[in-house]
This record gives sequence, structure tokens and C-alpha cells, in this order.
Amino acid sequence: MPEGHTLHRLAAHFTTTFVGTRLRVSSPQGRFADGARRLDGRVLTAAEAHGKQLFLGFDSAEWLRVHLGLYGAWTFGDAAGERSLGAPRVASGNERELLHDADGFVVPPAPVGAVRVRFASASGWADLRGPSACEVLGEDEKEAVRARLGPDPLRRDADPERAWDVVRRSRTPIAALLMRQDVIAGIGNIYRAESLFRAGIEPHRPGRELSRAQWQALWDDVTAMLGDGVREGRIITTRPEDRPDPELRPVPREDAFYVSYRTGLPCRMCGTHVRAEELAGRTLYWCPGCQKG
Repeated sequence: MPEGHTLHRLAAHFTTTFVGTRLRVSSPQGRFADGARRLDGRVLTAAEAHGKQLFLGFDSAEWLRVHLGLYGAWTFGDAAGERSLGAPRVASGNERELLHDADGFVVPPAPVGAVRVRFASASGWADLRGPSACEVLGEDEKEAVRARLGPDPLRRDADPERAWDVVRRSRTPIAALLMRQDVIAGIGNIYRAESLFRAGIEPHRPGRELSRAQWQALWDDVTAMLGDGVREGRIITTRPEDRPDPELRPVPREDAFYVSYRTGLPCRMCGTHVRAEELAGRTLYWCPGCQKG
């Protein structure tokens, strides 16, 4: 499932590519036909992310809410070619000639697979496949969704104190709390494992046993890692000095994480074998040697 950095990359792409333009909206699959009719011909006015939720605002004072879930992805096309954000997809950077209809909108290629939503503007197109949620909301409904989410470290309005107020009172393991989107929005399985490793925090430790200083350091580090993910376009949590070749770019996948997907392998820092177990519905990775705090 895409973590928060991907949604912020999506919001940035929509902002630079589609905000301020009139869109032709359709649902080739048919499952979003009613919603598409409400948005068709409207101008996209805003794009923002909150955690794993993407909100696209239109001049009708309505918002398209999208949650990609495990399998959702956006594919974009323009004169530079096609590329995807979300679940893994084959991307092409080949330039192509765009065709336009009589009204000046780009004519996208024939849909491939179950395309839930299709946008077309004068300069490009976007296809959404496989989301777990896709709905049109009014302003109040959109804010109600956001109110149920915890603070997103990548948003300027994020309040770490709101998350801390939940954590400091909870007997739930911190590794489970980090996965709750109503506590902190945008953290997924990789960021929870890597942030706890970098902080040296034992993942089963109840939230209430963390100190205020530990929480602030954890929040700050998560914020920094998410920001790196936005810039890099992928999750890289190892510090350069902890990689076999600090100068190698791009960073190989096998060198990108400290503990994630490294079950049974020696810890990069202390040599203890990395452990794994299911916690909060996902596989938790951690190092018993480094994470004792």
C-alpha cells in the first residue's frame, strides 16, 4: 500500500499538471459513472493529501476523495509519455504525439484494465485503477473525513501534540499505534519499522511508556524520512554511512532499509538477526539487539 509520501507526490503532480484546467471526467469501467457525471466539465481547483488520502477539489465546491489501498494506482500521460504513481506499474518515458477532440481535450489511448476514473485535459490525461475508495464529497464531508485522521507530518497544519496525546495514554504497542491512521496519518508498514529502528525503540513497548522527548524525536525523524520519500520518489531509510557503497546512486533496493524485508539477516548495525512477526495486520520487522529502548 502506498505510504504518505506517494500521496503527497500525487497531490504535487495534480497541482502542477491539472489544477486550473477544465477536465473531461469519465468512468470507462462504469463503477464511477454517477460521480464522473458530477465532475465532468469542471475546473480542478486544488489537490491535497492527508496521510494516505488524496483530495481533488473542483469549482463545483466538490471533492474527489481517493484512497489507493493495496492495489490502486494513477497512470498519467502527456507528450512526454506515460508514468505511474501508486502500486507498481510498467512506466514508459517514450514521447508520443497527442490527439485532441473537437473541444480541445486530449484523446487518451484505449483503457487498459478496469479504469475507475479517467481525466482528460488539453495537455494530458490520468487514469485511476483499483482504488479502495473513490467518491465525490461536499466540503463539509471532506473535512469530516480529515477530522477522523491523525496529523500528517508532511502537512503544514500537522500538530504532533494531538498524536502524542493519544500515544501517552495508550497501553497499545507503539508499533501498532504508528499504523493507526487516526493517530498519525501516512505511516505504513515500512516507515513504522524503519522509524522505530532508527529511534532504537522496542516495537512492543506501550505508547504510554515513551517519554515526551522520545516521541518528539520519533515524529521529527518520521517527518524527515517522509520528506526524503517525496524528493526521491521511493522509500530510502538507511543513512549513507550505513550502506556498503555510500556514493552509489540510485540506492539499490537491498541497501535501502535497515530491517524491512530482512528477516533472518544480520542487522546492519549490530549483527543480530532481524526478526519478524505479525502485528496490527502487517509484518513487523525489528532488531532485538538495537531496539531495546
